[in-house]
Order: sequence, then structure tokens, then C-alpha cells
Amino acid sequence: MNPFIGKPAPDFEAKVVMPDNSIVADFNLKKYLKGHKGILFFYPLDFTFVCPSEIIAFNNRLGEFSTRNTKVIAVSVDSHFSHHAWKAMPVNKGGIGNIQFPLVSDLKKSISTAYNVLNEDGVSYRATFLIDEGFNIRHFLVNDLPLGRNVDETLRMIDALEHYSTHGEVCPAGWKKGDQGMSPTHQGVSDYLTSNAERL
Repeated sequence: MNPFIGKPAPDFEAKVVMPDNSIVADFNLKKYLKGHKGILFFYPLDFTFVCPSEIIAFNNRLGEFSTRNTKVIAVSVDSHFSHHAWKAMPVNKGGIGNIQFPLVSDLKKSISTAYNVLNEDGVSYRATFLIDEGFNIRHFLVNDLPLGRNVDETLRMIDALEHYSTHGEVCPAGWKKGDQGMSPTHQGVSDYLTSNAERL
């Protein structure tokens, strides 16, 4: 897999179903994220099984993403018609309901290809990309199809990036918001491990 870390995110224009259910034919990722961090996440297909649980989990935490100046965007290889129909289906029938972030149609599979997450069956892996305010990728995680992702871990990564950007401290194993960071020096790691090694 191509290591995108620290490099500009592949930009794209595509048809998108917006939170108000309108269709935008020329949605542009970079313009949409301007001044914000972004979570761009890929999922295999509409009307499947693990996917709605992930999409609803992201939607349920949109307030937490918003407080972190972060927008959420989802992508699959389905058409915008399929996205629209899935949003119209009630959650208790296997739908996703009226989720409040954009659903991108990657019908030509060019976006999944650009992010190198398209599998041999022509669908995207469960991939999550954290894009900073400068439109650079700072974190990504790719799961195989049966393995649902942890949205709280995505929030933790945003917090870790913010901590580093604000304080210049790196974030050790298991770090979460409010925890002690580490000075990126030999003395810093020594001080941190002296206090924390046993609980790691």
C-alpha cells in the first residue's frame, strides 16, 4: 500500500448525496474541507451488513467531530441513487436513516483507486483517512471487509494530532485526551516511562 502519510490527500470531484438529501454533481473534497480537518472513510457497499453499523456510529458522534473542527465524508462504489435509497430506508429495516454527512458515489472506482483501497472484487476496504487543515494525510487505517472499525479510535487520533500540534508533545501508546504527553527527546521518553511504563 502506498504510504500517504504527510502527503496531500488525493482530491476529487464526484456526485454526492448531501445531508439534506440534495444531489451535488461536482462535490469537491478540498473545497468542502477548507479550514477543517476531515475524516474520509470508505466502506464496501450500500445495503450490506457491517456498513450500516459503522455509518450510524459516525453519525451518532458527529457532534464530537464538529467540536474538533472535523468534517466526515463517506465513500463507496455505489451510485448516488443507491445512496439516496439507503438513506430513505428506516434503520429497523436495515437502512441508515437520514444521516448528516455527505455520501460520495465512486461508481467509476477512481477515488478508491487513488486512495489504494479497492480490493480485487471491485469494492473498497473499510479504510479511514484523517486529513489535516493543510489537506495532508496524517493517519490512515484499513480493515478487511468483516472487521468493523472503532469510531472512538478515530476521535482519539484527531485528539492526538491536535495535542501534538498545540503542545509539540508526541502521544505514546494508548494516549487519550487529558493524558500526559511525551517530549520528543531522550529525557522526555525517560521521564514518561519512569511514571508510566507499568501501565502501558
